Amino acid sequence: MRKNYRISDLADYINWVYFYHAWSVPASSDEGKRLHEEALKLLQRLQPYLKVKTVVEILPAWSEGDDIVVQRTYPCECGQQHPYGDPIRLPMLRQQIPDKDGICLCLSDFIRPQSVLKQDKIGVFATSVSIDVGKTFSRDDYNKMLLQTLADRLAEAGAERLHQEVRTTLWGYAPDEHLTIEELHREVFQGIRPAIGYPCLPDVSINFIIDEIVNFKSIGVTLTEHAMMQPHASVSGFMFSLPQAHYFAVGKVDEIQLADYARRRNMPFDELKKYVSCC
Repeated sequence: MRKNYRISDLADYINWVYFYHAWSVPASSDEGKRLHEEALKLLQRLQPYLKVKTVVEILPAWSEGDDIVVQRTYPCECGQQHPYGDPIRLPMLRQQIPDKDGICLCLSDFIRPQSVLKQDKIGVFATSVSIDVGKTFSRDDYNKMLLQTLADRLAEAGAERLHQEVRTTLWGYAPDEHLTIEELHREVFQGIRPAIGYPCLPDVSINFIIDEIVNFKSIGVTLTEHAMMQPHASVSGFMFSLPQAHYFAVGKVDEIQLADYARRRNMPFDELKKYVSCC
């Protein structure tokens, strides 16, 4: 499913904390207040033509060890979803050092095995801002940076708004959720939304698999040979509904684990090593 948002749809969802962090400016300072005013003015100017494009697929999934297996589907005339094509395998990385509860976590732990009677699902998403930052202010470094940091925040705000709609209606596993924007930013909702590059999802090359599932080009996104999303103001990742799901850091990946991961990814060891940030 694809959905576009205007700036007015997302203004309340912007997390300004990270905006100020990008500028290394305290929000309460005079400089921070001036920056915020200029950012709001720029958003107002961009309102007529800037869109945040999003795509999400909510698909049947099951775990097999440290892998998540996803089955693509298509709607039939009766309104049900039918599987098509071969299942897509998403190998994940597991912590090698136990957490405070003595457990080594993996994102696959938050998806039920296929043997369980109740079928599980996973959300696969991407968001992107439809504007060329470099061309918009090619000779104005200040406004170019202001636009880039705003575009980054809008892409994240699009993911926040999309995730809220997934929880309450599109997937509907939390239909009675009523949270304030502050609560959304504190992530007190059920489930998690790890994006590529998060400590629990440190392999950027997973973007190639996400692209296979949701088709990045449908929202104007392409991937570089290094699996980086273009435009830069883009986000991709997964949505998990399990109430117990929470964020964690995979931590250091040694060569033994990476060799096993490369085998499961069906990629050469040296090539995969370039993509994993915690090697």
